[in-house]
Amino acid sequence: MFLFSRLWLLAQLDCAARFGTNRPDVLTLATLFWILIFVFAMQPLIASRWLRMTRASKIAAIQKSRGSRVIAVIHRQESMRFFGFPLARYIDMDDAEKVLNAIRTTPVEQPIDVILHTPGGLAIAALQIARALRSHPGRVTVFIPHFAMSGGTLVALGADEIVMTEHAMLGPIDPQINGLPAASIIKVASEKPLSDVDDQTLILADLGQKAIDQLKRQATELLRMPMAPEAARNLAEKLTSGRWTHDYPITVGEARELGLHVNTQMPQDVLDLMALFPQPVRTTVEFGPRRSPR
Repeated sequence: MFLFSRLWLLAQLDCAARFGTNRPDVLTLATLFWILIFVFAMQPLIASRWLRMTRASKIAAIQKSRGSRVIAVIHRQESMRFFGFPLARYIDMDDAEKVLNAIRTTPVEQPIDVILHTPGGLAIAALQIARALRSHPGRVTVFIPHFAMSGGTLVALGADEIVMTEHAMLGPIDPQINGLPAASIIKVASEKPLSDVDDQTLILADLGQKAIDQLKRQATELLRMPMAPEAARNLAEKLTSGRWTHDYPITVGEARELGLHVNTQMPQDVLDLMALFPQPVRTTVEFGPRRSPR
């Protein structure tokens, strides 16, 4: 309201200076011009505020129906600031701080439901979140409506149960060094004669081996689902060894074969919440309305 009143005053002063105070028609047009500028500038902010309120209401409804604490970690491109520029998101330290605070303030006996949709992110941030979930006394369920790759899969390991839609995906958690798979760097360094390998590659191979060993041990420790120690080590080995490309899609069936406790009973409320995180870019996918039940 303060900004609106200032725009109104500026419009009046401008018209008075140009045309005098006896020109109400010009004053009205000029004021309308300033109001339109204000509305166009504020529209993304107003839409964002409305979306946040709607999301909060939906999260509260899910919490009430399930008797749990809901934590949504959903990364899409979203329109930001005044002019709606998209900003790509991933798991970072800010996410970890917020999630850890939510877990810390949840009563020990209350279940936690994590709604996870992410391409991955910083390993240290994902590990912090996964460790906090692993330590929570109450039951922990991770819902994956579409995908939780890399660091998202690492977070899911700290849950008692993973709920996925039929075609949702997990992904490998093999470390990446400077954007390259650690396992591939190690392979290149080991297959060449030592004299043909430059120092930087040798250093990266050493870092890569350490990263794989560390993440394998941490993934084994993070597993909250009931699993024999040998099975847990085998699972961690498969996820961290680089046997797949980093974007390899682990389906529901394959996740079960790996030993993860996965079901496909996805609540409709979770899918409805995902619809409240739209992409700001125009989509080329359209479809007709759902057939009404008879």
